[in-house]
Amino acid sequence: MRAPAATLCHLSPVGRGDRARSVRSSFVAHAIAFVLAIAAPTSAQALPDDFIFLRDLDPSIQQDIRYAGVNNFVGRKLAGYDAAECVVKRSVGQALMKVQQELKAQNLSLKMLDCYRPVRASRDMVAWAQDGNETPAQKRYNPSFNKADLFRLGYIAERSGHSTGAAVDLTLVDLRASASPSFDPNRAYGNCISPEAQRAPEASVDMGTGYDCSDAKAWTASRAINAAQRRWRDILVTSMRKQGFVNYSKEWWHFSMPGVGTKAYDFPIKR
Repeated sequence: MRAPAATLCHLSPVGRGDRARSVRSSFVAHAIAFVLAIAAPTSAQALPDDFIFLRDLDPSIQQDIRYAGVNNFVGRKLAGYDAAECVVKRSVGQALMKVQQELKAQNLSLKMLDCYRPVRASRDMVAWAQDGNETPAQKRYNPSFNKADLFRLGYIAERSGHSTGAAVDLTLVDLRASASPSFDPNRAYGNCISPEAQRAPEASVDMGTGYDCSDAKAWTASRAINAAQRRWRDILVTSMRKQGFVNYSKEWWHFSMPGVGTKAYDFPIKR
């Protein structure tokens, strides 16, 4: 970009060339800075206290963060889930990487369904459970009782281990399987304990129930599942246990890592 002619005409014959070169250099420097700024990727959210985006650590681990969309028991995005990203403490992410490496040899992958959960999201769940309005989405996930019972029975709590960054919900994906149909929010699916073909598609192996299913069939050691479903659960639990994770007995998908931390956080998830 050239300097305006009106500016140059006031320069002395001696300084005109130097001043013009200086102006041109300034314009060039600003132009380069501008190009670099728009070409660089947007910076990720600054995370506190050794939290990380799992995608930055191991992008091969699949993610379907359910509370960032409508495919969950509430039927809408929860407070604080402003991006569908798995955020965990670094030590948890490193352990998940090791699990993923072992599973790859079996043509399997982890799929993250929930990771760090802001405290405000847990409060959002509690408020939803107590508002008295039954929803079709809720009935898919809780076929045996009303949503008001979720809090009373302990399926929803005001404080969640997810808020510490040390708990995750996840499942397995068979990398050799054909693609699953996408979730259709307008379709009437069967409830979470229905046969797999009737349940909402999850693009993962059949664990015997859908994710977040509030039913005894979702208990990890349930005998109400078939041999193939039992095998998938055993593979998941065994692989996670090797890296220090502990399974919650009433949810085949929920694992935590003891000793990582107890402080609950409430920063929103952004990307």
